[in-house]
Amino acid sequence: MPHTIRLHRVLKAPPAKVYRAFVDADALCRWLPPYGFLCNVEHFDAKVGGSFRMAFKNYTTGHAHSFGGEFLELEPNRKLVYTDRFDDPNLPGEIKVTVELTEVFCGTDLKIVQVGVPEAIPEAGCYLGWQESLLQLANLVEPNIP
Repeated sequence: MPHTIRLHRVLKAPPAKVYRAFVDADALCRWLPPYGFLCNVEHFDAKVGGSFRMAFKNYTTGHAHSFGGEFLELEPNRKLVYTDRFDDPNLPGEIKVTVELTEVFCGTDLKIVQVGVPEAIPEAGCYLGWQESLLQLANLVEPNIP
């Protein structure tokens, strides 16, 4: 059965800055791939009904896995809903991702839910990868460089 992954993190950055990191292809390349992976964005159109295509390449092996999806909801600085679908036939199905941003006194309360993660991807591996990605997201959005 597919997995549901639930993530939560508080970031010391305003929701607008965190939101921008999800809808800017250059920013995604900086923070989304877990440690040891590079990201190549082929196409990225962050609007409702828009789509994206990208690939993560394992720097050690050179093996890449590509995926794409569609933006279903974009509520600036508050919410994103999009789909992910891997090109690999061994990773079937569609993942629905919901990202919610809530302003809190110290920055942004970030909640992410992925529904439909393929069974072939170990749940613990998802959490490990996301922990690395969210640390990189914090390193991108938390500095306030004038």
